[in-house]
Amino acid sequence: MTVIATCHCGQTRIELPHLPTSAKECNCSFCHRTGAVWGYFGEGELKMLSATAEKTYSASGGMNLHHFCANCGIQTWGDSPDWASMYNSDGTPKNGDPNSFPTARTYAVNLRLVDELDLSTIVIEKMDGRKSW
Repeated sequence: MTVIATCHCGQTRIELPHLPTSAKECNCSFCHRTGAVWGYFGEGELKMLSATAEKTYSASGGMNLHHFCANCGIQTWGDSPDWASMYNSDGTPKNGDPNSFPTARTYAVNLRLVDELDLSTIVIEKMDGRKSW
C-alpha cells in the first residue's frame, strides 16, 4: 500500500512504498527546530510526485541534505550517509572504529506530512543528536 506525504501547500508530494513501523526523532540543532519525525527508506524506494518549489539546506557542506518546500517552508525529506549502518543510536561505532564512514545513503521523510497518520502507532526512537554528532 503506497502512502502520500505532502507539504502544507501541496507543491511537494512524495510517494512512500509503505508506512514504516519505526521512526526517529532527533534533538540535533536542526531537527529539534523542525519537529520532524523521520521515517527511513532505501535508495529508489521514494517517488517524487512533485517538488516544483523544493529547496535544500546543508550545514555539513552537502553531506547531509535537508529538503523543504520553498513556498510553504515545510521540512519534507532528507538524504544523508546511512549513519545507522555504522553507528549505534548513542553515537558509538558498531564496529569499534570511530572513523567509520558509511558507503550507502539513506532517505528520510518527515512523517508529519502524512495526513491522518497516528504517530502513536509507530515506534519512535529518540536520537540524541546534540551529544552524538
